[in-house]
Amino acid sequence: MSAPVVDVQDVTVRYGDVLALERASLRLGRGAVCGLVGMNGSGKSSLLKAVTGLVRPESGRVLVQGAPPLRARRAQALAYVPQGEDVDWTFPVSVREVVMMGRHGHQGPTRRPRRRDTEAVDSALERVGLTELAGRQIGALSGGQRKRAFVARGIAQEAALLLLDEPFAGVDKRSEATISALLAELAAEGRTVLISTHDLHALPQLCTEAVLLARRVLLHDTPAEVLRPENLALAFGLDVLGRTPATGALT
Repeated sequence: MSAPVVDVQDVTVRYGDVLALERASLRLGRGAVCGLVGMNGSGKSSLLKAVTGLVRPESGRVLVQGAPPLRARRAQALAYVPQGEDVDWTFPVSVREVVMMGRHGHQGPTRRPRRRDTEAVDSALERVGLTELAGRQIGALSGGQRKRAFVARGIAQEAALLLLDEPFAGVDKRSEATISALLAELAAEGRTVLISTHDLHALPQLCTEAVLLARRVLLHDTPAEVLRPENLALAFGLDVLGRTPATGALT
């Protein structure tokens, strides 16, 4: 078997006295689209941040393509789309310039775009349906369009691993459909996707595998298996039993 793209072994993360993850383990191969499922505070964002190197585990090990997260980031092996971007939406930067930021790691110290950079940005903009808005100031976009712009930035980076934290929160249906279809395309191209989501109803169509998280990895299986009521009850409580995955109370 080939080495996993993501290899998380017994990772524990704390924020002061708050235990966010406890001995969480996860392995993902090439071309997987894996959904992280759990209640608020279950550790989904912390797991993503541990994989990206944005938080340092108290214990355990994280490897991305065989390298520690910070080294993988320097090698442009992973791209991260956070739940909320810390952005000054009034700053005069265009959509194209935001997407070009995904190419900075491929450029020299002068950050001057080359032909390959321009082609990668053009392709990413086309794939998220923002070509006609490339020259628009980023703050002038709708919430869904902004999210697509930052997904395009991750695509332009050409990383083997793409991580998305709640990418459908507050976006319109068109943006949700565009991003969902795009993730399937990226997986078919051999990229690996790790995504946290509250939308249990869309999980079988969105993901090839899923993880049920409650500080620990309770279950890593197919979406259909994770969505079985008796399994959801492990993370969401006994009141889940008998409800359908589409129930709003589960999200």
